[in-house]
Amino acid sequence: MEPRTQALYAWVAETRSLANPILQLLPGDASFRRYFRLHEPGGSYIVMDAPPERENCLPYVAISYALRTHGLLAPEVIAQDLSQGFLLLTDFNDRLLLTELTTVNARVLYTRALDVLMVLQSCREVPGWQIQPFTVDFMYKELKHFQEWYLENYLGLTLSATTKNMLECLFLFLVEMAASQPQVFMHRDYHSANLMVLPNDQIGILDFQDAFIGPVTYDLVSLLRDCYIAWPEEWILKLALQYRDQLGITTVSDSEFLRWFDLMGLQRHLKALLTFSRKYLRDENARYLQHIPRTLTYLTQESRSYRECQPFQKFLYDVMVPAQQEMSIVCVE
Repeated sequence: MEPRTQALYAWVAETRSLANPILQLLPGDASFRRYFRLHEPGGSYIVMDAPPERENCLPYVAISYALRTHGLLAPEVIAQDLSQGFLLLTDFNDRLLLTELTTVNARVLYTRALDVLMVLQSCREVPGWQIQPFTVDFMYKELKHFQEWYLENYLGLTLSATTKNMLECLFLFLVEMAASQPQVFMHRDYHSANLMVLPNDQIGILDFQDAFIGPVTYDLVSLLRDCYIAWPEEWILKLALQYRDQLGITTVSDSEFLRWFDLMGLQRHLKALLTFSRKYLRDENARYLQHIPRTLTYLTQESRSYRECQPFQKFLYDVMVPAQQEMSIVCVE
């Protein structure tokens, strides 16, 4: 057993007064955190292992408390050791929204997830932690990393000066459009793999520690145009507009709100391609590559209706999609 795992077991043993704690490693996310299920005679808990040199547990602790005070279902922090990066949390079990969704229950579960998002977006004050703004500079850097990690490193493309200029224009356009939207509490990864289905089909929220104050449609498009699952476009647009009505944004037309939604989705899905390719190349984790084709499909939907995106859509069809198809063949072989 490596030293950090030994330290984790020792902390759990001391915290729970257990001689031999039983920890089951759970599938991880796209971060450096690890999660374990602690089995005890009376039930189970989740243990988070977040190496302090790579992850900061303080925002998780503070945001979890803030969400719970708003009546939202976030895991309770039962014990913590911030210096080591260890947290003991309540266990929401294994019913991910992603794996629970069916054509029969999707309407009910998405309605509940959108109701939760409505409350979530009002959580601007987090005692003990300052939620930072999702700035134009931050978004721009993410998009430049997409260019580096996905286009250049993963697909192996050599970009011409013309293509680089086209991408630069697109990036600046997208971040300006995002900054022009109303700014709210933004989970930043509000999708079906970070939401749990709890008793009575209530929705539990995970992985909220990277929250920002950001564009109102960011979490909405993360949920409705989820990189891990797709639904009929007509239904998705209907849900997006219904959410606009719930927000009470009465001065924004259907077409303008859907423009916000599409362009935010474009930025979000370019960022997803960055994450998927970087996890593969840097961390030798290939599990996210399966979601790239769906993400590219979203990009085609989101870019097709807007004049400012036409040069990118041509690049997407002529270069990105064929290069991805070639890369998929190589990865399979």
